[in-house]
Amino acid sequence: MLICVHLWLKNMRKLIYQLHLWLGLVVSIPVLAWALSGFLYALPNTVEGGKIDVIDQTKVKIAPTEAIEKAHHFAGKTLPTTALTLLMRDGKRFYQAVGGMGADSILVNAETGEALQTPPPNLATRFFRQAHFYYFAGGWQIALLLLLSALASLSALTGIYLNCVYWMGRRA
Repeated sequence: MLICVHLWLKNMRKLIYQLHLWLGLVVSIPVLAWALSGFLYALPNTVEGGKIDVIDQTKVKIAPTEAIEKAHHFAGKTLPTTALTLLMRDGKRFYQAVGGMGADSILVNAETGEALQTPPPNLATRFFRQAHFYYFAGGWQIALLLLLSALASLSALTGIYLNCVYWMGRRA
């Protein structure tokens, strides 16, 4: 009976080791893509908007609440605004009203109040956003992120288990 338990534990340990290796491979690819895209996002001028300009606050004539109202009026409906950012774009000051996971945005000129649709980003910026924020997954974005998080957690747990078994075996 003791031999059967010992063989079962040895086979379980081997199965967990194999599972840990495969989970490591599966999880490391999206984590690597996320880390590389985030690194490239941090480099100046790699993606659109990489140049940082100082904003002359005396030229900002529109208040943030007015900018949100103008974005709503431009869209013809109340938008689910999740962020409002004051930025420089082509030498002009704009508020960028971002809604719904950052996918869509409207620019509001901070001097005149004129609203316009944010132009589509260039190819490099689209690539980095797709890779870094998992936009390529569409409606499956949150499910994909939850799945990858669960797999990463399982990989970490199997690694902790294997480490504990290894060190307990060395003590004995």
